[in-house]
Amino acid sequence: MSAPWSGRRIHFVGVGGAGMSGYARAAHALGAQVSGSDRAVSSYVERLQADGVLRALIGHEARNVPAGEDVEVVYSSAVAAENPERRAARERGLRERPRAQLLGELTALRRTIAVAGTHGKTTTASMLARALLEAGLRPGWLVGATIGGGLANAEWGEGEWLVVEADESDRSMLSLNVEIVLLTNVELDHHATFGSLAELQGTFRELLAYAARAIVIWDRPELLALAPADVELVPYDAPDPALGPGSSRFHWRGHEVTLAVAGAHNAVNAAGALEAARLAGAEPAAAISALAGFHGAGRRFQALGESAGGALVYDDYAHHPTEVAATLAGARTLEHRRLVAVFQPHLYSRTRMLAREFGRALAIADVVAVLDVYPARERAEDHPGVSGLLVAAAAADAASGRPVYWLPRFAEAEPVLGEVLGAGDVCVVMGAGDVDRLARGLVRS
Repeated sequence: MSAPWSGRRIHFVGVGGAGMSGYARAAHALGAQVSGSDRAVSSYVERLQADGVLRALIGHEARNVPAGEDVEVVYSSAVAAENPERRAARERGLRERPRAQLLGELTALRRTIAVAGTHGKTTTASMLARALLEAGLRPGWLVGATIGGGLANAEWGEGEWLVVEADESDRSMLSLNVEIVLLTNVELDHHATFGSLAELQGTFRELLAYAARAIVIWDRPELLALAPADVELVPYDAPDPALGPGSSRFHWRGHEVTLAVAGAHNAVNAAGALEAARLAGAEPAAAISALAGFHGAGRRFQALGESAGGALVYDDYAHHPTEVAATLAGARTLEHRRLVAVFQPHLYSRTRMLAREFGRALAIADVVAVLDVYPARERAEDHPGVSGLLVAAAAADAASGRPVYWLPRFAEAEPVLGEVLGAGDVCVVMGAGDVDRLARGLVRS
C-alpha cells in the first residue's frame, strides 16, 4: 500500500535526467514536497524550475539532502552508492530508494500502459500520449523526452490512464504495475547488465507476464514467442509505408495514417501507438489526427535550425547501431546535397562491443564525424583501450573512401564542422550523452 503523498518529502539525486525529472513532476502533482540535485544543469532542470516544481541544486554534496528524519532519498541508476548524498542519507538513517520503487508506486495508482523495447520507446510513448490527449482521455505520462507540442516529458494528468516508458537498462521495468504492455522490439544492448540476448529476452518475457489485460507487440515471430498464452495478444506492423521527404503514409485498420516524421521505423512506431490507444478507448479518428500533427519527441530527429554555412542541423538520441541506421535512413528522405553524420558513442561497454556495427551504420552518410565516448556511469580506467577512435576507424573501413573525421572533443569538432557544413547539407548529430550541446552550437543564432 502506497503511503499518502501529501506531506511526503522526497529528495531526487539525479533529478536532471529525463526519467527522474518526470518522477519529480508526478510526486509534486500528488502533493509531495520535492527537492533534488544533479551534477549539471539540463533542459529538464531548467523546466522543473520554470514550472515551479523545485529548485535543483547543481553538484552533489551531503548538505543538499534536506534536514529532518522523514526525507526519502530517491536515486537514479546512474548514481553510485558512494555519491555523497546517498552516503549522507545512510549515515542519517533516511529511507534510500532506487527510482524503480517509486515508479512502481506511481504505476499502481493508474491504469498503466508500459511502452517497452530496445528502440523506439520514447517516440512510441510520445505518440501514444498525444493520441490519448487528442481523444480527450486526459492521460498522464512519464516519458524520456518532451513529447512535442510544447508539452513536458511528464504530466500526472486527470484521466485514468498513465503512459510510461519501461526501461530495461537496469531492469527497473520489472517494478511496474501494468495493464497493457506495448513491445516495440528486442535487440541486445546494455552489455553491462545483460550478458546475452537470451538473458535480455528472458527479462522482457518476465515483463510481458505482468500485463493484466493485453500485449501490443510488433508482429515478428521472435517477439510473439516471448508473450504468455493467457493474455490478449495484439500484433501490429506498418508494411511498405509510402515514404516522403520527412514524412510517411500507411494504412491501419482501414484508415490512412499520415505522419510528419521521417522513416519507415516511425510508421511502425505509430501503428503500435494506435493499437494501444484503441485498447485504451481512443476514437481512431482522433488518434490518427494527433499523429498527423506530431513532429517528434525531444531529441528524436529534432530540427534545430541552420548552420552558418546553410546546412540543416538535426539532433537525435540514437545510441545503438540499429537506431543510427534508422535515423540516417530517415534523413536520406530529405532533400540534401550531402548527409553528414556526427556521432558521440555512449558508454565504453557498448562502444567496445558494437564499434564495427556503429561504423557500418554511420557509413550510410556521405561524411562522418566521431567524437569520444560519453561515459555516463562508466569509468575510462575500467575499459582500457576503448575510445571513440574504435568507431571512427570502423566507419573509415566501411565508408569506401568517403571522409571520416575523428574529433574527440567539442572544442575541436565545432570549428571543423563549421567549415565542413555547407548549403544543402543535412547534418544529423547523434548520441545519448551531451552531444546536443554541440548540435546547438553549430546552429547560427
